[in-house]
Amino acid sequence: MSAREVDAPIFGPAFQVELDTLFRWRRDVRHFRRDPLPTGLLDRLLEIANASPSVGLSQPWRFVTVEDPARRAAVRADFEACNTAALTTQEEARAATYARLKLAGLERAPCHVAVFVEPDPDQGHGLGRRTMPEAVAYSAVIAVHTLWLAARAHGIGLGWVSILDPSRIGTILDVPEAWHLVAYLCIGYPETDAVIPELEREGWENRRSINVLAR
Repeated sequence: MSAREVDAPIFGPAFQVELDTLFRWRRDVRHFRRDPLPTGLLDRLLEIANASPSVGLSQPWRFVTVEDPARRAAVRADFEACNTAALTTQEEARAATYARLKLAGLERAPCHVAVFVEPDPDQGHGLGRRTMPEAVAYSAVIAVHTLWLAARAHGIGLGWVSILDPSRIGTILDVPEAWHLVAYLCIGYPETDAVIPELEREGWENRRSINVLAR
């Protein structure tokens, strides 16, 4: 039997309930335990992320695991510099609260992964990019979300750090100049889990009901 003839799996009601639970328990984690991940688990999670859909099957994401202490320290320093600049343009108390939460992840998470996008990869032959070239970067974001869900399914937390200068992070990690930073991720076991997401508990913002326009 060829791959085309294999029956598709049937995902029954019990699985659908568990999948909905997984979506709802996905968290942007900021407080981590220092416990290392089991050997090989991060590689497995990245393999799952690599199966994400992408425009023209271009797979434009580029994963960089950041293990060198000096590079991690440089990333933290860049975060602190960017946050200092942000404090001059935002409500200071709210910005400081958010920064404190993000910095905790950078300091304690056992795994750091930077996700870059190659804007014009040869793979995919340019399909789907002519009118919406940004679909390449969107594909990398889908890979991040896939990684997020896969990690949560293993009880692993993921935090997305966005207060960074993309060009400086590229220099710190010595990646090709054409690559553009999409996400800097802290990964590890969360210190605590809660039904209410942390930003809601901290009073930053509340999740709103869906608003769908009909045309």
